[in-house]
Amino acid sequence: MFGDGSKLRPNFVQPYRCENVLIEGVTIVNSPMWEIHPVLCRNVTVRHVVINSHGPNNDGCDPESCRDVLIEACTFDTGDDCIALKSGRNEDGRRVNVPIEDVVVRGCIMKDGHGGVVIGSEASGGARHIYAERCWMNSPNLDRALRIKTNSVRGGYVEHVYMRDCVVGEVAEAVATVNLFYEEGDKGTFPPPVRDIELRNVTSRKSQYGCCCVAMRTRPSATSASSTAPSTTSPRTMSSRVWAGLTLTNTRVNGRTRNETITR
Repeated sequence: MFGDGSKLRPNFVQPYRCENVLIEGVTIVNSPMWEIHPVLCRNVTVRHVVINSHGPNNDGCDPESCRDVLIEACTFDTGDDCIALKSGRNEDGRRVNVPIEDVVVRGCIMKDGHGGVVIGSEASGGARHIYAERCWMNSPNLDRALRIKTNSVRGGYVEHVYMRDCVVGEVAEAVATVNLFYEEGDKGTFPPPVRDIELRNVTSRKSQYGCCCVAMRTRPSATSASSTAPSTTSPRTMSSRVWAGLTLTNTRVNGRTRNETITR
């Protein structure tokens, strides 16, 4: 619903229930909301696209409930998330019940934004098999490199997320964040499991945290992650509230190599 009283700005490019989608070699400047938003599509390629848009909710590319997606060699300079992978929100997302899955993000540049590669917050249909590699992220105005955000109202699951060979210069908050209290918080009956998240050969020079996680104390999720990043510089390795199964393997933080599993 758009128009007076709805307070919803239109998305700019939105293929719906399409197959074999190619968006290539275009520049988008200052669209009203999400710039590229494929919905319920299959075999989607977004390549050599430049996004420069700093308004509210100006995500760069938001595939939603899509399968077989490649986002390659794009540049994002956004007022919200650079790439946000989604699968519907609340009851509507559970009714359609189609995950975002089999996504490759490769060789992209993320400048300003709330997150580089993001899952959520509308992920009620689930998200799985997400791969990000050889991306470059560097800005004091980019909050996070990898971001997962949801809550027990939205629900869904996030699993098998892999980031490798990425260079993170400076980000404002953390290299990786998992927030299960996003917006509505723990007010629903659909606690979202987050599991099998891996960062490998991800280097970072400056951030407030290496990893920041907020999970649910009364209904802990099966959250796991492993990191083999050779170097991360941050005042604190991690911030957490109920984090189960964080494994650090050959992870160098502020000059110190850590090999341990954190189970609190």
